[in-house]
Amino acid sequence: MKIFLLIFFVKKLVILSTVPTAIQYDLPTSWIGYDKSGIATRLIEAKAAVQTLQSMPFQRRWVEELHQIQLKMEVDGTSRIEGADFAGDELDAAIRSEGPEPHFTRSQKQARAAMRTYRWLAKIPDYHPISADLIKSMHERIVTGCDDDRCEPGTLRRSDQNVTFGFPRHRGVQGGKSCVEAFERLVTEANTTFREHDPLVQAIAMHCHIAAMHPFLDGNGRTARALEALMLRRCGLKEILFVPMSNYYYDEKDSYLGSLAKVRANRHDLTHFLNFALKGVELQAKRLTEKLKRAVSREIFRNFMAELSMRLETTRKRVIVKRQLQVLEVLLEKDAPIRLSQLIGDVEEHYKSRKHRFSALARDLNRLIDLGAVSAVKVDTPFGSQFLISVNLDWPATITETDFFEMLRTLPKAKTTVRVSREM
Repeated sequence: MKIFLLIFFVKKLVILSTVPTAIQYDLPTSWIGYDKSGIATRLIEAKAAVQTLQSMPFQRRWVEELHQIQLKMEVDGTSRIEGADFAGDELDAAIRSEGPEPHFTRSQKQARAAMRTYRWLAKIPDYHPISADLIKSMHERIVTGCDDDRCEPGTLRRSDQNVTFGFPRHRGVQGGKSCVEAFERLVTEANTTFREHDPLVQAIAMHCHIAAMHPFLDGNGRTARALEALMLRRCGLKEILFVPMSNYYYDEKDSYLGSLAKVRANRHDLTHFLNFALKGVELQAKRLTEKLKRAVSREIFRNFMAELSMRLETTRKRVIVKRQLQVLEVLLEKDAPIRLSQLIGDVEEHYKSRKHRFSALARDLNRLIDLGAVSAVKVDTPFGSQFLISVNLDWPATITETDFFEMLRTLPKAKTTVRVSREM
């Protein structure tokens, strides 16, 4: 029995000795240190993408619609990075809710708190400095109503409150006096030495330092990403759209966490994480630019069709064109080609008065195809052939008004054999 116990304790000692100790937090000697030549290419590409986005023409309603989508993506991303899991419409229900919802999961409560925080951030004027009180208020909103049972909102860690996180395991700054001193030093640096660097770099650096320091007992990652979002809005994007970086960080979660770990392992050298995050700024800005380009193209398309429809000569043709415009409007709202069967369902209301509804739709589609306004591609699937229908957004730029009326004159008569037919 004694021999067995001795062997047991020896094994436990070996196991404990192989468990790596957490890497301790060291106060940075340089709070914004990085290889300038090492990030130059990424910084140029990110700034170029942001400038292109800024130069895009837009209508306010487009931006407001897109902003809500981007905001949802940001909240979804920052919540999921922390392990949140949303089933069905749980995320939508959470971000729509304003009153107390005791039946919500913790993930839903975190998402709702994040949404409120980002909406609050949008109202903060650019001249408001990045202060200790601002960051604490941000944290307070991030955790209130969801994680205030785990930590005191807006309060730095006390001397008896230390945290470890990440892989390999890292230890945040020592709680108490050390935590206060490091936090206040970061705020001072943000308002002095940081200002000598590009605003994109400043935003990413603040994110990195809050994540490494972990000044709060919980909610540090969400606070770091919200602070970064606020600072990115001040990089000339406030009047257009903020870039939802948390969506990028979640999609690239392993690289995101790995890049933060490399910064901590390299004694706060920000180079690796700056390159990773700047790539995200570029990709997200380009994605938003493409969305705005599509919105512009849709508007031009609608205006072009409206102008042409007003010039058609007979009442009979006006009715036909009205139905065609309704078909085009449905297709304009789609970001990708749709199956003919789906289109039939979407426009069924507009054809219910027709005796042969499918034949009428097929004739209208064939006419739009002949005009070049719509494309139909037949594809083979394991379940048979089907048509994929899409609108040609660049059509207004490729046809003149004279061409349009000449094409109308030479189009086949209504009873011509239908080429787009019901998919089997």
